[in-house]
Amino acid sequence: MAKKTILQVVCAVALVALCACGVAASPSSPAGAGCRKHVARITEYGGVGDGRRSNTAAFAKAVADLSLRAGDGGAALVVPKGKWLTGPFNLTSHFTLFLDHGAEILASQNLEDWPLIAPLPSYGRGRDEPGPRYSNFIAGSNLTDVIITGRNGTINGQGQVWWEKFHAKELTYTRGYLLELLYSNNIIISNVTFVDSPSWNLHPTYCTNVTISGITILAPLNSPNTDGIDPDSSSHVKIEDSYIVSGDDCIAVKSGWDQYGIKFNMPSQHILIRRLTCISPTSAMIALGSEMSGGIRDVRAVDNVAIDTESAVRIKSGVGRGGYVKDVFVRGLSLHTMKWVFWMTGNYGQHPDNSSDPNALPEVTGINYSDVFAENVTMAGRMEGIPNDPYTGICMSNVTAQLAPDAKKLQWNCTDVKGVASDVSPVPCPELGAAGKPCAFPEEELVIGPPELPTCSY
Repeated sequence: MAKKTILQVVCAVALVALCACGVAASPSSPAGAGCRKHVARITEYGGVGDGRRSNTAAFAKAVADLSLRAGDGGAALVVPKGKWLTGPFNLTSHFTLFLDHGAEILASQNLEDWPLIAPLPSYGRGRDEPGPRYSNFIAGSNLTDVIITGRNGTINGQGQVWWEKFHAKELTYTRGYLLELLYSNNIIISNVTFVDSPSWNLHPTYCTNVTISGITILAPLNSPNTDGIDPDSSSHVKIEDSYIVSGDDCIAVKSGWDQYGIKFNMPSQHILIRRLTCISPTSAMIALGSEMSGGIRDVRAVDNVAIDTESAVRIKSGVGRGGYVKDVFVRGLSLHTMKWVFWMTGNYGQHPDNSSDPNALPEVTGINYSDVFAENVTMAGRMEGIPNDPYTGICMSNVTAQLAPDAKKLQWNCTDVKGVASDVSPVPCPELGAAGKPCAFPEEELVIGPPELPTCSY
């Protein structure tokens, strides 16, 4: 995709976000709709938006003060236009972080500003390295009613220093994420741009009722592990109307790693992903796994677009993972310049330690794809289950993959998979037998979050 076209798409997304967020609420709007009774600016706590002076103390003081008042009608912290350099900070309940137009929160590049925290119990260690991990830039635990929004302000992880140290193997601990919320519920993230995360961008973990809408995520295409949005052991998550350019998967649904995820036993489930646009030449638009040991089920992907992306909706697992991926429903994919349209793998061999159980085999079943159009495709399908543990219940219907000039002669490679296909071109592998009807898609609506996003302006 031409650079000009990419920039046009980014600007269009930003414009939509800006217009959607600039509508002021009426005076009678309730706090439950996101309009907070107590509102303060970061400047009231000594914040300076010159991009040089640290605002770590100002953010900590602001959240601590507003948390005392948030129980009485909610509280909002407004970050006005400017560049606000800070170390990591935490959020609180009944709280809105509002980034005005032109506001940019800059993450400190001094690693000493990032304290160490415990690894996630469903992972048993840091994802990059054993032991603890660096704190996340914006974080919170056991929260309820949290909103991160604004007039398309920016949260900038300034991840270049982290990427360089990661590539040079100079980091002893796992990089922090740009935003991680744990054990929290009723979360809304909208109308904000996230840029250059040290690693994963948005990581709602052990959360319920999460809405992510109208956001932009940008990272260099060669940046390591800069996943866009990773719902992890979370339930009732809606991701919609967003644009992601990533060095890794645009979205990766996860639920813990090997024996730690099996023991924690918290699935990711009831997840809706719609109207997403993704660019990721070396990864997937939507990945399920590979850390899926607590289980993944009832994932619905509707009307999504991928451009210059390695694969569309990819299943990733392996021996030792255990868990399951089932009841996945994909409908309406528009794919442009793809290495693979369909990609499933069962050979992920990275484990947290030597205690993984080789007998812990994943169950992958009930994977449905319908109404898929792809152009400039190198290979239609690479479908690889696990010997003696095949991926079953795969369904494809109404699929057209137009081949690139340099497309592979062998368009399908299928091993250890079983399923059916109807109206699929090019003709799929024999493991996908003929079907007489379209693939399944749930009739009942998956209701997540408020019917309308907050439209308060501070």
